[in-house]
Amino acid sequence: MTQSSGSIPTSVESALRTLETESGGINALATALRGPLGATFAKAVDLIRNAKGRVIVTGLGKSGHMARKIAATLASTGTPAFFVHTAEAAHGDLGMITADDVIMALSWSGEQPEMKTLVNYSARFAIPMIAVTSNAASSLGQAADIVIELPKAREACPHNLAPTTSTMMQVAIGDAIAIALLEGRGFTALEFAHFHPGGKLGAMLKFVRDYMRTGAEIPVKPEGTRMSDAVVEMSAKGLGCVCIVNDAGEAVGIITDGDLRRHMRPDLLTATVDEIMTTQPKSVPPSMLASEMIEVLNTRKITTLLVTEANKVVGIVHLHDLLRAGVA
Repeated sequence: MTQSSGSIPTSVESALRTLETESGGINALATALRGPLGATFAKAVDLIRNAKGRVIVTGLGKSGHMARKIAATLASTGTPAFFVHTAEAAHGDLGMITADDVIMALSWSGEQPEMKTLVNYSARFAIPMIAVTSNAASSLGQAADIVIELPKAREACPHNLAPTTSTMMQVAIGDAIAIALLEGRGFTALEFAHFHPGGKLGAMLKFVRDYMRTGAEIPVKPEGTRMSDAVVEMSAKGLGCVCIVNDAGEAVGIITDGDLRRHMRPDLLTATVDEIMTTQPKSVPPSMLASEMIEVLNTRKITTLLVTEANKVVGIVHLHDLLRAGVA
């Protein structure tokens, strides 16, 4: 591993320079948004929000990769969008774009010849176009209805050639547009779940009822039960706990493996659960999001949660079940 003259490896010094340069571009973008660019940004957001159709995000090269990511972020946060490759547009993909759509075109220079087909199509069918470029005076900038002019910033590449800072700024403005639209329409986590049912995010956006054990799987005993019977129930259900309920089926306590260790004594098994249980056990409703349930488990540093509805025990959730499901 190459070392610099100091104690930091040269590769780390390079990484720090890259991050500092790219953060400088983001800071410049934030400063521009606090100035004249802010009004233009707001117009672009309003144009997209009021569109009857979708957002067509397009670009070529590295800008194309950023455009694809922006389209994915918009779509997953409630703004219908998809990516059209600038070069492929001239070979039939223009048919994906309707007069109700809005085109968001990314080009740092604004002078890519391949963009001409989309520009002409936009003008012919009066499809509004938002240009995201560093040059408002470019061909793309002059043809667009709204120009989000990104401030010029040095690339992290030492030759100032490889798109790095510029692409970071493009994706950042795309994220800013997506979140502004999300917040403007009051897009909720539940709506996000509709568009993202897969992976860990999808798992965390399910509900407690999707993960809880129910019926005979719940370790439960009534008040007044001898501890010997409660321990048998704990062992049989394998969750390391037993819920204690009253005659109405309401949870009045819980006994865990930890409670057994804390109350270890010669007459433990002949005692009643009422003497050993932890009263007022924490419970959650079946309608709670899994992500919120994880927060409760982590905050309280516990591994099981009772699930109650109208004060009645309807289920139990164990951390191991969540781990198997990929939630925790």
